[in-house]
Amino acid sequence: MRYALGVEYDGSGFRGWQHLGEEGGASVQGALQAALSRVAAVPLEVICAGRTDAGVHAVCQVVHFDTDVVRSPRGWVLGTTTYLPPAVCARWCVPVADGFSARFSARARRYRYRLVNRMVRPALHRQTLAWEHRPLDAEAMHRAAQALVGEQDFSAFRAAHCQARHARRELQWINVRREGEIVEVEVQANAFLHHMVRNIVGSLLEVGAGTQDMGWIGRLLQGRDRTLAGPTAPPEGLVFVGPLYPPRWSLPAEVTLADADAEK
Repeated sequence: MRYALGVEYDGSGFRGWQHLGEEGGASVQGALQAALSRVAAVPLEVICAGRTDAGVHAVCQVVHFDTDVVRSPRGWVLGTTTYLPPAVCARWCVPVADGFSARFSARARRYRYRLVNRMVRPALHRQTLAWEHRPLDAEAMHRAAQALVGEQDFSAFRAAHCQARHARRELQWINVRREGEIVEVEVQANAFLHHMVRNIVGSLLEVGAGTQDMGWIGRLLQGRDRTLAGPTAPPEGLVFVGPLYPPRWSLPAEVTLADADAEK
């Protein structure tokens, strides 16, 4: 039987999603597999929708796992959460067809980056908020970011050690807005390159601070040279909101495409 599981986590205390063995340090994947295995009383492994880096959080990471062990969806959720560290919980569990893949069935993935924009660093919520002391023009950042929308080569925003076969991705939308001291960047794409969101945010910050003009982002994109772009933004402000799947998989609404979007 195959199950899909929704997982929420604070990535602050982990070396990232991927389990790299005992030498690799604490990982979300390692903690989740250990908890599921205790519930099942046999070893289990999971496949995720998208790996996150050290310090990056998730509202609803989706994984799938296979097992012959019989447990109710409620049993998987409550039992797994019991054995997870406080920074991780299972939110829901749904039986799915064998053809479902948390990674390959996803049509889109969403991230949110939030930072405090003021003279002094934050004390509250510092694990989930980045900080920028320079005054930022969020409207200029939003307008500059629209050059990224569409299917493009994102080499300029790709980590040097990214293992993806190519840098072409379809960025479906990106929004930048301000609410008081908080500046928020939300982005959705079919998939992301390693550090792609943090590298985009790092470059948008230069536009927002006025050190680069609004056309700079488009020029970076066309130039495909990572060394000319802004620095990688810190991980604390980045949250993987979750993937999106076609309605036919009957997953919870928060990870399901609207019918109109699914038909595109």
